[in-house]
Amino acid sequence: MLKIFKYLKESKWSVLAIIALLVVQAYCDLALPQYTADIVDVGIGQKGIETVVPERMRGSTYEVLGALMTQEEKVLFSSAYRQEADGNYVFQGDQDTVEFLEEALGIPALLLSMGNTGGISEAEGLRDLLGAEVTDQQLLQIREQVLQELGESGETLLAQRGILFVQQEYESLGMDMGRIQTNYLLRTGGMMLVYSVVMMATAILVGLLASRIGAKLGLNLRERVFTKVVSFSHGEMEKFSTASLITRSTNDIQQVQMVVVMMLRMVVYAPIIGVGGVVKVLRTRTGMGWIIVVAVALILGLVGVLMGVAMPRFKKMQTLVDRLNLVSREILTGVPVIRAFSREKFEEERFDRANRDLMSTQLFTGRVMTIMMPAMMLIMNGISIMIVWFGAQGIDLGNLMVGDMLAFITYTMQIVMSFLMLTMISVMLPRAGVAAGRIQEVIDTQVSIVDLEQVRDKELGEARGVVAFEDVSFRYPGADEDALEHLTFTARPGETTAIIGGTGCGKSTLLNLIPRFYDVTGGRITLDGVDIREVSLHKLRSLLGYVPQKGVLFSGDIASNLKFAGGDISDDAMEEAARIAQAEEFILAKAEGYRSEISQGGTNVSGGQKQRLSIARAIAKNPRVYLFDDSFSALDYKTDVTLRKALQEKTAQATVIIVAQRISTILHADQIIVLEEGKIAGMGTHGELLQECQAYREIARSQLSEAELEGGRAG
Repeated sequence: MLKIFKYLKESKWSVLAIIALLVVQAYCDLALPQYTADIVDVGIGQKGIETVVPERMRGSTYEVLGALMTQEEKVLFSSAYRQEADGNYVFQGDQDTVEFLEEALGIPALLLSMGNTGGISEAEGLRDLLGAEVTDQQLLQIREQVLQELGESGETLLAQRGILFVQQEYESLGMDMGRIQTNYLLRTGGMMLVYSVVMMATAILVGLLASRIGAKLGLNLRERVFTKVVSFSHGEMEKFSTASLITRSTNDIQQVQMVVVMMLRMVVYAPIIGVGGVVKVLRTRTGMGWIIVVAVALILGLVGVLMGVAMPRFKKMQTLVDRLNLVSREILTGVPVIRAFSREKFEEERFDRANRDLMSTQLFTGRVMTIMMPAMMLIMNGISIMIVWFGAQGIDLGNLMVGDMLAFITYTMQIVMSFLMLTMISVMLPRAGVAAGRIQEVIDTQVSIVDLEQVRDKELGEARGVVAFEDVSFRYPGADEDALEHLTFTARPGETTAIIGGTGCGKSTLLNLIPRFYDVTGGRITLDGVDIREVSLHKLRSLLGYVPQKGVLFSGDIASNLKFAGGDISDDAMEEAARIAQAEEFILAKAEGYRSEISQGGTNVSGGQKQRLSIARAIAKNPRVYLFDDSFSALDYKTDVTLRKALQEKTAQATVIIVAQRISTILHADQIIVLEEGKIAGMGTHGELLQECQAYREIARSQLSEAELEGGRAG
């Protein structure tokens, strides 16, 4: 979870803009229920009259109201109204004056509304009864007594009678009540429309910004993961499976990206609307706030139980996705072998197990989460019933208005929906949290092979290509024994150095140390006397032409594969490399020649063709050191001999190091190194080794005839 928030730091200004927009959206959303309540209570119930303070009144009404006020109230009352030529009074005060006069006019308006024709006679009778010398204190006491007689519904009754008084006064003045009501409804409805439009606009902007942040986040994460993976040495690559790295680069990043968008649109909005809803509910003064507490407690309990059950399965799900990808990749890449050994049934069962494990986990979490929505709806509907039940009782007693109850229901639903939004995102967060952890694991992995701060690249400006192993030892991470032990030899320009030995003796490992796919654990390897660990990886590898044991081609065409080393390779150099690698014949036999398509992995060319194209790619680079890792194994003997002869002319000034299984490939090498269990068992030419090295003789005897052996000894 914290990792996901960490990713958002890169877009902090956009996130702040989203928060500001969500505050505006929540303000509009929270304002609408109150306008709905006003339309019901004021627009319909009170015929558009909002307050007990009349905008206009007759002179007689003005005098009676003033007579029923305290001295302080009279002063403000008289300053709030201006008398017109017709003797009527018009309100000219501000909102603060309205709020003060609403309280002062409550009981006087109640008394006046009880009259038959404006209520004036009864008000005068009350004043006569009180006597001319009634003090302000006595007047306040009388008001208190009236409120006590009205009982619990006193405030509501005062408000209703006050509105009735204003209606009677307006009718007495001949004002159009229908027009007043229509104007109020249009004005209030217009405000609701404005708030709705603003809310819609902010929601659209939030969606746009959130999508942009999510897309940018996905772009950055994919770039960071890819950049880190490309920088991995073989040691780091072995830590993560290829299937896992693909899942982390695609599915995991998509999970994080989707949750980030949902978080920005829902998680940030939910607490704003929830807290705002609570504040609005408290202001409604319905006395039903305890219903909110019950609703929140039920929701939190439900979410806690469901997440406690589902969370472990969510964490397991990504591992199962990895497993399914791994099995799928193995089966799809190994289809020919599977068919050749008639293992289709076994592989189908293996895939089915991985598929069903993932399916059962997804079904379990899906079923658990499916319970959540009906349970939430049950809680919401139950809460609505409670509000209507207890609200109806309040309306019946005169303590609550219909509009207030409707507003309370709306605010309660907003609060519940805010928790529902949090619940929905909480379903996705566990998987996204696991995915973020897996992504971060790749990003945080320390690359074991890196450049030094001070490199010696300048010393290799005119590199000759002398490669020297000086007491080199190497042990794989986590291994108990060295794979290579105390190797010392030198490979020089113009010479071919061959490495041969039994399977598993460390031939390919030795070759992989030169481009620093691994670093030596003992001794050192030098290039022209400079330790290769003191040279930048870019400089070192720019001097090497590497042909792996398994030919690797990339989707594109033949030309793009042969020019893979860089755009500075000319067409002439590319064609020359193809001729030397004995690839020109089959290339030109294709309809489009060098522009012929190469499918992913080179699946549309044979093994021998793939190997020749890989050799041509290294030749086109024109490096100082050639590294061939058993790169001639797929060639027939005729092609092998022709290729090596052409290659010898091309590499006359370069260092050539060949790892081979066939002695015929290295027969004429200037130096042959025989490896046995990671150690040098012999070193010399073919003839010297036949005479001096038992291990080499055994290899030669298994591949050469007696005549060839005798010829070698004689040579």
